[in-house]
Amino acid sequence: MKDKIESAQAPKATGPFSQAIVCDKLIFTSGQVYLTTEGILLEGTIEGQVHQVMRNLKSILETAGVTFNDVVKTTIYVTDMSLYGKINEVYGSYMSEPYPARETVCVQDLPLGAKLEISMIAIKP
Repeated sequence: MKDKIESAQAPKATGPFSQAIVCDKLIFTSGQVYLTTEGILLEGTIEGQVHQVMRNLKSILETAGVTFNDVVKTTIYVTDMSLYGKINEVYGSYMSEPYPARETVCVQDLPLGAKLEISMIAIKP
């Protein structure tokens, strides 16, 4: 059995997908780009954009009843690996030991022309 998670504090899904799905004790978020709740890509620095992605993910996770402390796996997609250090610094400010497993993948393009997308898997304690 799976349940849909929808947070009003994060941008609505822009296609045939959910913000997150809960299956048993696992929470799977969809990839989040730096959309505001109004559905507009945040302009500015990559640091500000990472903060927006993390705020979106935080809202979705909290709606599912978990926090970043419950995240066991993160996937980061980026269109320019030279941004890795800045992304890592901001991402790391939201996470604590033991850090989730993670990969960062450089891709050619992302939805809506974004430079960054992050998805997470969390487990309910």
